[in-house]
Amino acid sequence: MEQTSSLTNEQKIFFMKEALKEAKLAENLNEVPIGALVVFENEIIGRGHNLRETLQLATKHAEMIAIDAASLQQKSFRLENCQLFVTLEPCAMCSGAMILARITEVYFGAADPKGGTAGTLMNLLEEPRFNHRAYVEGGIMSEECGEILTTFFRNLRQKKRLAKKD
Repeated sequence: MEQTSSLTNEQKIFFMKEALKEAKLAENLNEVPIGALVVFENEIIGRGHNLRETLQLATKHAEMIAIDAASLQQKSFRLENCQLFVTLEPCAMCSGAMILARITEVYFGAADPKGGTAGTLMNLLEEPRFNHRAYVEGGIMSEECGEILTTFFRNLRQKKRLAKKD
């Protein structure tokens, strides 16, 4: 059975802008600027941004934090009929969490050719051998989502070069 998006383009852009706000919160903490949110019935029920460096915990990706917040709000790990928005294509860990949480639709901004598992490197979210599959749509505000990452890493490389000169 072919899945389709339940959202309009205007809704997708609105929610991706909200995910970008989360990415900016991460950036302000010198974290890789990735933001995510979970939506249920057109309402944001979970937000997250990267906290891996801050907390020194490998699992504190934006998506994981947003899924946890949504699960607590819903009082259930089952997030059926929910959409997840994330500024960068999810990694294997986050895609696995989305499958386990039964997220219905996943929208991402920038593709991740080195670690993306929502269609670029591989596609775990639509893998037919799993008991759950999600509708996946990438490229939502991809330029804006990619630019915040490009700028972050450019600045990080520049800081490292300057530190070597000292």
